[in-house]
Amino acid sequence: MKGVLSMLFGDEHVRRYEETDGVEGHDWQEGVPALVLTTTGRKTGQERKFALIYQEIDGKHVIVASKGGAEQHPGWYFNLLEHPEVKVQVKADKYTARARTAEGEERAKLWPLMAKVWPDYDEYQKKTDREIPVVVLDRV
Repeated sequence: MKGVLSMLFGDEHVRRYEETDGVEGHDWQEGVPALVLTTTGRKTGQERKFALIYQEIDGKHVIVASKGGAEQHPGWYFNLLEHPEVKVQVKADKYTARARTAEGEERAKLWPLMAKVWPDYDEYQKKTDREIPVVVLDRV
């Protein structure tokens, strides 16, 4: 079963996570934790859901808008810039948050902590000229 769960991706990952309150899907590849982020589409106004790697740091959930080091930010990041109020699910805990991009010293502190849980982030950053955003989800 663990092999199947580690392969969860995209909509199927979100569906299984939501159906099981994270029993399936929270511990993703090699046990890396994932949450479900729900944004409001900046063009459609419709809810968009994404399973994303996270860490809890100083009592807040933190995610990274890496898109594998692509030249452009992921769509969900543009959505939260337009509509920073988001929904978050971590296991069975569901809450509303205000998403914000970490800057300066805060980003400098958070980046290595996120790269520790998913070392590919450092490789992704080398692949692109953009600064990959680190996003803090402040519970409201």
